[in-house]
Amino acid sequence: MSILLDRDSKVIVQGITGKMARFHTKDMLDYGTNVVGGVVPGKGGETVEGVPVFNTVKEAVEATGANASLVFVPPPFAADSIMEAADAGIKYCVCITDGIPAQDMIRVKRYMYRYPREKRMVLTGPNCAGTISPGKALLGIMPGHIYLQGNVGIIGRSGTLGYEAAAQLKELGLGVSTSVGIGGDPINGSSFKDILKWFENDPETEVIAMIGEIGGPQEAEAADYIKNHVTKPVVAYVAGLTAPKGRTMGHAGAIISAFGESASEKVEILSAAGVTVAENPAVIGETIAGVIKAKAA
Repeated sequence: MSILLDRDSKVIVQGITGKMARFHTKDMLDYGTNVVGGVVPGKGGETVEGVPVFNTVKEAVEATGANASLVFVPPPFAADSIMEAADAGIKYCVCITDGIPAQDMIRVKRYMYRYPREKRMVLTGPNCAGTISPGKALLGIMPGHIYLQGNVGIIGRSGTLGYEAAAQLKELGLGVSTSVGIGGDPINGSSFKDILKWFENDPETEVIAMIGEIGGPQEAEAADYIKNHVTKPVVAYVAGLTAPKGRTMGHAGAIISAFGESASEKVEILSAAGVTVAENPAVIGETIAGVIKAKAA
């Protein structure tokens, strides 16, 4: 079992005719992902890597039964594309696009909440690397070969640090159940807390790894949730221990503006909730391995 994505997921790619979308569509097909269609207004009837292109998400869903979408649409139009996916009945959407205005994402969140919880689309991103269930399906831009199938669930704001964690685990002979990039923007579709709920209920996931960074309240909210609701061991790494206050570091969401938003404060809050915190990115894998060993003892 995996969360959000598996071999049966039928995937469409919004913006499939773009250069990067084409490249990663081929990558996903080579990995074994069931990509059934693409969506680009005005280009219905074309094909990309043997995949049919439709004018609208609704047409693609009706023709293929698609239930998952990857958004590769430029920032000015990405919010509309996410809402179109929600309106067409897509169950899970990953938005790769970086640079979507915060106001547009507020509109997206409000739109999605029009739907009752059982019909509401799950969104991860924007500005994320995607989601992978190793050996089953890849929905995003991560290098699939570094992920070994296993029992560690990864949630990350940073795509590259998520790759680093997976690569270190593979070197140690440990694998991943699902890795979910939630994105580094201030307003995103799913938080650490949202994905923690999925992993807590996934019987395949035995240990959860969180890759956080400075800025925003998500890690503090996750710590409170872990303390009260998560029974599985959680390992975390928080990037940005040396970041100066008030300066954006990489991601738009990585800016310290309040108490609990610096890396050192997040480390304190997570440690107090019983989370094992890796001291630096080079030891994420061995920290997780240590927790697994202690769990088995």
